Order: sequence, then C-alpha cells, then structure tokens
Amino acid sequence: MAKNPPHVRKAVLPVAGMGTRFLPATKAVPKEMLPVVDKPVVQYAVEEAREAGIEQFIFVTGRGKGIIEDHFDHAYELEMLLSAREKTAELDSLLEGLPITGAVSFTRQQKPLGLGHAVWSARHLVGDEPFAVLLPDDLMVGQPGGLAQMMEVYNAVGGGVIVAAEEKPLEETKRYGVIAPGQIKGNAIEVKGLVEKPKPSKAPSRLCIIGRYILAPEIFAELDRQETGAGGEIQLTDSMARLIGRMPFHAVKTTCARYDCGDKVGFLLANIAVGLTRPDIAPALKAMLRGVGP
Repeated sequence: MAKNPPHVRKAVLPVAGMGTRFLPATKAVPKEMLPVVDKPVVQYAVEEAREAGIEQFIFVTGRGKGIIEDHFDHAYELEMLLSAREKTAELDSLLEGLPITGAVSFTRQQKPLGLGHAVWSARHLVGDEPFAVLLPDDLMVGQPGGLAQMMEVYNAVGGGVIVAAEEKPLEETKRYGVIAPGQIKGNAIEVKGLVEKPKPSKAPSRLCIIGRYILAPEIFAELDRQETGAGGEIQLTDSMARLIGRMPFHAVKTTCARYDCGDKVGFLLANIAVGLTRPDIAPALKAMLRGVGP
C-alpha cells in the first residue's frame, strides 16, 4: 500500500445539464447558477474543492453555459462601482469566490451522453494524474467539507478510487449507483462491487454513490470504450466498477448534510438549511418559518 499517493490537484465539474426540472427558470439561466441564499450552487462546489486542496478547476459545459465562465471572472465595472461606494462587504463577497488566474478551464460536452461521457470530455485537461469530480447539484454542507473528508481517506489508504456514499431507502436505489460493501475501517468502506440503478430487489446494499469522486487516471482507458449502460448513457459507475481489484477502492460516508439541488424540494430545503446556518439571516428566517403553515 502506497504511503504517499499522488496529490490530487484538479477537479472536474460537469455542468452541461439542461435543468429541465426547473423550467421555465432555467430557460436562460443555467441550473448551476440558481442561488442557494446568495451564492449560485456551482460556487459552493468550487469552494468545497478549494478547501480540499484543489488548485485547478475544469468545467465541462454545454451550449448556453457562458454565464458560468463569466461568474468566475472579474466584473470590473461592478467592482469599481462597489469600491467607489465603499461597499466593502459586497466587494469582498465577489472577490473571495474567484479562483486565481489560470486556475479555471472549460471544455464542452457536445452531446448529452451521460456522466461518464462528461468526465471523458475532460481527459486532455486532466492528463495522467488523479483528479476529483464534483457534481454541483449535490450541495454538501458541513466542516470539514465532503471532499476534504474523502481526501483524508485517499491519503490513508494509499490512493486509488474514493466515492462518497449515503444510505438510502431501498426503494430509492434504482436512482443511484449502489455499492457492494466489504471491510469497514473507520469511515472507509471497501467497495467490492458496483451496480448502476439496480431494481430494489437486486440492490447489493442501501449504500448509494452521491456526487463526489476521487478517480485514478486509469478511468479514462475504461471510458474510452464509450460503452452505454443504464438509460442508454455512458455511465461513470460502469467504468469505475472495472477498476475494482486493480487498485484501492473505497466509499466514504461523510459527516456532511447533502441536499439534492437538482430537485425542486431539495433545492428549497437547501436554501432553508443554509439560511439557518447564516447568523445574518437565521433569526429572521426562523421567525418566518414559525409562521408558515396552517
């Protein structure tokens, strides 16, 4: 077992989805730019990655997603206006979310062929090194962040593949990649097998993969096959499954709360939950929530 696995410097953020569940709001605004309180969903993922030591951010985009590129760039007119009006807090909120120059790159997934295809689209920007994948729809709230907790396991077990997992009711396993678990050491669960979106009667456990991954570069050779799986899409889970037995492979149940911002109810819940962690708005929000309902 390697004691010092290669440092994970890069993160891939697939943001090419159409966001059809949020129409008409997402007709002109990417779903990743919908705000949770006062920051777009995608910014939370970038901040989580940066906390975990990520230095380079690779966005896999699609048509109509240029606003994401603009968000992670300077807005000189706005910054000058805020500075002139001495709105220091507002200016700081703009600047603190910006990665340094050269740390952000973009590539396009030209066809919606699945998560595996989106990750494969970033292969030339990732190169021959381990990397993280963060799905912005999954908002992870907690300290340390979800990816930081996974990095701890990655370093402890000597690298390989790490996925975040969450126990779900059996009837929900048909929506996720599901783990066949092996030995458990601390918060690291050995992965003996993976099944993408199984019927509940065939699910190997209730441990479902959620949107955080640390992947070895060998995943690209598997994705090169361009084989379709569940839903007729190129599934990342299928390629990961072929790495089992070839390198350390573990799942991590983080201590973070996870909110599915790709779902309307999950998105509303995320806004409330994050709002309640904010000292500037929590008292007023609590008072308002007490008055909601019959």
